[in-house]
Parts: sequence; C-alpha cells; structure tokens
Amino acid sequence: MPKGHGARPGLPATAGSGRTPGRGRPGLIDRRDLVAALDRAAGKQVTMISAPAGSGKTSLLRAWADRPGQGRRIAFMSVRPGQQDAQLFWLALLDAVRAAAGTEGAAEPPATTPGFNGGAMMDKVLSEIEASGGPFFLVIDDLHELGSAEAAEQLTALLTGLPPDVHAIVATRHDPPLHLHKLRLAGELAEIRAAQLRFTEAETRDLLAASAVALPDHVAALLHRRAEGWAAGLRLAVLSLAGHPDPERFVAEFSGSHRTVAEYLMAEMLERQPAEVQRLLLRTSLPDRVNGELADLLTGAAGSERILLELEDANAFVVSLDPGRTWFRYHHLFADLLRLELRRTCPEAIPELHRLAARWFAEHGQAADAVRHLQAAGDRAEAARLLTDHTVSLTLDGQAGTVVALLRAFPARTGEDSPELALVYANAEMHQHRLEEAQAHLEIARAYAATTPPDRRPRLRTAIASLDLLLARLRGHFDAVFEQADALPSPATGQSNTEIALAGDLRALVLLNLGVTEAWSLRLADSERHLLEGAALARDIGRPYLEVACRAHLGFVSINRSLALVRERCEEAVALAARYGWESEAVIAPAQASLAGALICTGEFDRGEQWLDRARSVTRSEGEPGVRLLVRLVSAMLAAARGRHRDVLAELTAAAQVQADMVGRHGLSSRVTAWTMATQARLGMADRARTTLAALDDRQAAAAEIRTAAAVIRLAEQDPAGARRELRPVLDGAATGSSLLTPIEARLVDALACRDLDDDHAAASAVEQALNLAEPDRIILPFATTGAWELLRALPHRTSHAALVSDILDAVRGDSPAGPNRPAAGPAEELSPSELRVLRYLPTNLTRPEIAAELSVSLNTVNTHVRRIYAKLGAGDRSSAVQRGRELRLLSNGRA
Repeated sequence: MPKGHGARPGLPATAGSGRTPGRGRPGLIDRRDLVAALDRAAGKQVTMISAPAGSGKTSLLRAWADRPGQGRRIAFMSVRPGQQDAQLFWLALLDAVRAAAGTEGAAEPPATTPGFNGGAMMDKVLSEIEASGGPFFLVIDDLHELGSAEAAEQLTALLTGLPPDVHAIVATRHDPPLHLHKLRLAGELAEIRAAQLRFTEAETRDLLAASAVALPDHVAALLHRRAEGWAAGLRLAVLSLAGHPDPERFVAEFSGSHRTVAEYLMAEMLERQPAEVQRLLLRTSLPDRVNGELADLLTGAAGSERILLELEDANAFVVSLDPGRTWFRYHHLFADLLRLELRRTCPEAIPELHRLAARWFAEHGQAADAVRHLQAAGDRAEAARLLTDHTVSLTLDGQAGTVVALLRAFPARTGEDSPELALVYANAEMHQHRLEEAQAHLEIARAYAATTPPDRRPRLRTAIASLDLLLARLRGHFDAVFEQADALPSPATGQSNTEIALAGDLRALVLLNLGVTEAWSLRLADSERHLLEGAALARDIGRPYLEVACRAHLGFVSINRSLALVRERCEEAVALAARYGWESEAVIAPAQASLAGALICTGEFDRGEQWLDRARSVTRSEGEPGVRLLVRLVSAMLAAARGRHRDVLAELTAAAQVQADMVGRHGLSSRVTAWTMATQARLGMADRARTTLAALDDRQAAAAEIRTAAAVIRLAEQDPAGARRELRPVLDGAATGSSLLTPIEARLVDALACRDLDDDHAAASAVEQALNLAEPDRIILPFATTGAWELLRALPHRTSHAALVSDILDAVRGDSPAGPNRPAAGPAEELSPSELRVLRYLPTNLTRPEIAAELSVSLNTVNTHVRRIYAKLGAGDRSSAVQRGRELRLLSNGRA
C-alpha cells in the first residue's frame, strides 16, 4: 500500500493537502439526510457543493466517503491554499487518482518537469481513471484555492468529458470559473448550496446532545436562529457552551462579536476581501438591509451594487432579499462582526453613517428605519419629530407594534415632559386599549400642535382628528363618531402632495370608522356603502391595512341579505389579509367571527368552531368592544347548537358585560338579551327570564327577537296559547328584526306551541313555513337551538324540503353537512343545477313520480336527470349515487 494514500479500492485517498477524511469525530452528528442527498447527487456526472466557509462541506464529503460497505473507488484531494501552479494541481490530482486506483508504482509521487503540458496531463489522469475499471469518483475539495486560470480551463475539459461510470464532486466556497452550463442543460450537473447545508433546528438539538450540552428547547431554538444554521457558528458555540456556568445567558448574548466566532470570520472572510470591499462591508453594516444606492451613499463610492452581487455569488455571507437581487443583508453573525470591527476601527464615522441612512430611508418613505437610525445617531429631537409626523401612517400600514417599539427606544419620560411625542404616546396607548391614558396624551398633543410652526400644524391636526375618531370607536361611543366625522375638515385641494396624501388617509379612516360604527348600530346599508367606498379609497392610496380593515366588516353587514354573501365577503377579506401576512392580526377578527357565524347557521359546526377559534385568538380581552361582543355572540350560537345551555348563558353574560362597558348601544345587544332570556327559560330559570323581560322598555320589548324570547318563556311556563299570542306580531310582520334567524325561530317556537296544544296540523304547517324561510340559505341553526328539529320526524311525508330536513337531522346528530373529513374531489363531470336539485331528493323515500311532482317537472325529465347523475357519479343505482354524492359533499351524510 503506497505510503500516505488511502490506496485500497473502496476507501478514499487524499493528495495535496495530506488530510485524510476519517470517520465521525466525537461531538459530531450523523446528518444522514444530507449524506443521502449527496449520494443521489453523485449519480450525476458532476456535483458542485458551493457554500461559505464553515458550512460543513468537508464534513459532508468525509461522511459520504466514509460510509462502510462501499465497493467503489474514491480519489479525494484538497487543493492546497493559494495554489497558483497548474502543474502542482494536476500532479496532486494524479497522485490521488493513482492512490485510489491502486496503480502500480504509485508509491512515488509524480515529479515536476520544466516543460509541463497541461493537456497531456489531463489526458493521463483520464486514462488512468479509465484503466482502473468500474465506478470511480473524483472528489476535489477547496477548489476556491485554485488560482490558475490554465488549470481551471483544463479541469473544465476533464469534468465535461468524463466517461459514463466516472463521477466528480467539487466543493468550493464560491462558484469557480468552470464552464459547466452544458452539463446543467443536459441534467448532468447536481448542485448543493448553503441552504441545504444549514443545520435544521432538530439537528442543532442533536448537536447539543452529542456534545452533552443541555439547553431548554426555546434556548436551543434561539441559538439556531442566531447562527442561522451555520455549521461553524454552531460548532463554536457548542464548544464554548461545554462547561459554561450560565449557558442560557451565553446563548442570549451569542453574536458575531463573540471572540471565537469573530476570529473565525475575520480570518476566513473579512481579511480575505480587498480593501474597497472591506470598506463597503464595514460602512454598510449598520442598516439591517442595504441596496446599491444606499451603499453608494454610505461608502461615498459608485459600483456598490456590483460588489454586493459579487459577494453573494462568492457565498460571502451576503444574501439577497428579493427575486430581483436589489436588496441584501448580511448573515447575522457576520453583521455583528462587521459592526464590532467598525466600532473598533472607525468609531467616529458611526453617527454620520446613521444620519446618512436616516436621510435616505426618510426620503424613500421608510419612516420606521429612518427613526431607528436617528435614534442610533443620538438625534432624538429629530427622531421624535419624524415619529410624530408618521405615527398615524405607520399604524395605517399595520405597524402599530413598531411604533410602540420605537417609542420605547426614547428615554423614559412622561407625556408632559415630552410634548413632541404626546401624539405617539396617545397612539400607542390606544392600541394597547388604555383609553384614559390615550385621552390624556391627546390633550397634550392638541396643546403642542398649537405651538408648532404653521407648516407642521395641518399634519398634526389631521393625526389628532384621526385618533379622536378611533378613540370614540374604541369606547363604543357611536354618537361621538358620527359627530366628529361630520366636523372634520374637507379634503385639501391645491396643496402639497404630502397634505393631499394626508387628506386621503384621513378620508379613508373616516369611512372605516363610520362604516364600522354603522355596522354595530345595524345601519347596514349605510355601513356597506361607507366600507366599500373606504376599501376602494384605501386601495387607491396604497393603504392595504385600511382596505383589509374595511373588508373585514363587509361580511357582517351582509347578515340581513344572504349567508352565502356573508361567506363570500368574509373569505375575500381573509384571503386579502393572508396576502399581507395579517391572518393572525386583530384586524381580520370581524371577518373570522362573521364567517364562523355563517357556518354555524348552516350547520357546519366544526368548521365554524375552527374560524371562531381563530377570531378568539386574535381578539384581545380589552380589544374593540364591537368585535368582542360579536365573538361572544357567535360563541353562544355554537354552544346553543350543541345543546350546552350553561355555556350559552356564560357567553351571553360576557357579551352583556361588553355592552355595559360601551357608551353607545350595540345593535346586537337586543339579540343578546333575547337569547339570554330564552336560554334561562330552557334551563328552568323562567323567573329570571321574566324579570329581565320586565326590565325592558316598550320599544325594546316590541322587537321581534324579544317577542320570540317571550314566547319561549311562555312555553317554559306551560302556556302555549300565551306563547302563540306573543308571537303573533312577529308572524304577521308587525314586529321586525334584522336577523335572518328570527323569523325562522318564531315559526319554530310557534310549531312547538301548536304541538303542546295538540294541534299537529298547525305544528306541521309552522315547521313547513320555517323550512320555506330556511331553504334559500339552507339555515339549520334555529332547528337545533329551539329543539324543533324533533318535529321534523313527524312531518307529513310530502314536505317540500326533504333534502334540507335530512341536513338538519344530520347536523343535530353531529354529522356536519359539509364536514372537513369528507373528500373534496369532484365528479368526473360537474352536475348541472337541475341535476343537483334531483340529486337532493335521492336520499329520501320519494319515488321518481313524487320527485317530479315536487319539482313541477315531468317524469321523463326526472328520469333523464337521474341517468345523467348516475353517469357523472359513476353510480349504478340510487343507493350508490347517494353514497357517491355524500363522498363528494354534494349531499349530507344522511341517516333519515
């Protein structure tokens, strides 16, 4: 066996660097998924592993080559640091090939010659590989060290001309000047890059465990985020953590300025860059992100974008942030090192760099970044002025949390001590629902605005007016909202672009607050008009948060028209919010709650609960009262649908408390009161229900939902005749309500009263009327909450709503009509509306002539539709068509 070579076939051999890849060392983990990925990639003619220093390229090659039981030859070489000589490169490669192939005479390394012929040497390497026979792998590590253009050109020829059973793996810190594009087009070039080499969070935990470092999961996750999965950073951190007295504190403070990490990054990254690149890296390290224009400003030189692009191509810890590669950031640890080095080498430049960055961000409409840099520069007065001027616009952009964070970065003072920030304090307090504190800060801001230079006053007064409106809405002070909206100044005309933009913001805010207030007042037509206008304006002026806020309420204002429209508008709002990443923000809660309510009304209780849970999770206990009351009411609806009357009562009590904290009266309060009374009666607390009823004034007591609840109380008191008298104004239309549910509830309670009076015919008639009203939206909830679903069993055979009856019975038995567990795939060919109508009757025991009579069509028409239904559903008979219809959610999972 030749000395110095792993010459036995099947094991890797090295040359050049003298390093021998060995088996896993203590403290390392088995990254079998990554090794498997390399194994798959190695099936290509050439595999390129390109990633920054410390990414684990060599470790991966070692793990792949060291696997036991391989029957293939692997020639492994590492290019020597600073290799500039083509001859030395090729001789080292030939040495590695001979060692792996077991070539006779390989004990003596090839000798250098004055007249080196690179082409001939490449041919020699290739011929010796071919002579070895069988699969052969050529592994070249650290190719970035090769500085010979001649050798690179010859290597390109070798790699693109490899025989079919010879494969090459090349590892490098940046893409080498090899022209392998033809291999890429041919599908014979595999690439593994930094993203694939990064440790996952699970692998980070494994690495800690392998090194006997015990950390809580959240601390391990923090370490992973800080290191961004960078292998060397994690390894250095683990080495420092071993035996550390306070490992959690170490992780909290772990950064690129940590000595071991800084030394590595300095030696392997920063010091290898030319002076002008080092200058760019240091002077652009202060912003969290940078583009070419900003970098030019900070460096005072041109061409920064080209350098940033080259740094990213060179895997130099520079990452582009957009598909067009215009914005860049540095690896977290590398950015820490750069800032440390900037402080060490050029501290006097830091304030001016922050001011330059602040000016650029302010000029480009990125106020939050501008404020941060002004704060960092120590220019607190200018930072306060800028934050005050933009506090409302930042909030409209969904950055209320950012405003609070920026405010906290100022020295802690009271509002009186910092009147220039009073408006920001008021905004922050309002978004944390500390309304009294917000009011106090607004008064300070009002006084401060009167003392500011005339050119700033319009902006400040506009912002104050906006917050006045929001404050009134958060208090549930509906009259104040209407008054303040009417008193606001007209939109600016003929003024600066900034003032016109402010006027647009204010108009959109007014429309939102008016629309929401009208919604909670059940002035639904006005609300719809203002919300639609507000959404359109918000879109036109580029305020997506305002548009989402407007659209989030449009589902609710459709509740008196159609549940299908409620669902459609809620789903549109949710999709729009998701587009901006706001699906878990309070702004979308009205749409989530309204969608939940619509689903619950149609018997989809499980899906409704899912949306209700989302609404609950984003609705804070101290949030806007209108939304909180809606969420409580929908929660009560769900509990009522499932027969949990005590939970219903708890939710309604909470809703009543929300109303008690409001200045104005929520339009849903009457429903809360009515359902509270009805629930108390059903729980055997008729006396309490009657006490509540007696406390209402005549106007309240005349509402349709209150009359219906009074009828429920009568039923609980064994007075069905009295119940029918209570319902009479509702049934004849004298008492009206805004809900689609109330007329159905009233007829179902009437049916129960008729039953108690032993008038089965009248009971059946009332149920049929309720079904008539429920059929257009397929409303199910009132049948469950009133208990009238039990009457459906006694319906005459010839109901006009057999399919709806089946859905109702399924829902109350726990089978949602369109539950989430059913397959969503459609039939081979979509059923027509007429065929769907016929399909709904197939689960019933109606004959085809009876179905024809129900639908007022001929028997031949029904027969034709049935044949087409069978064909489209792939069914051979009625029962299999029903089964298939249920599988496709075209029918409920009927048991009737």
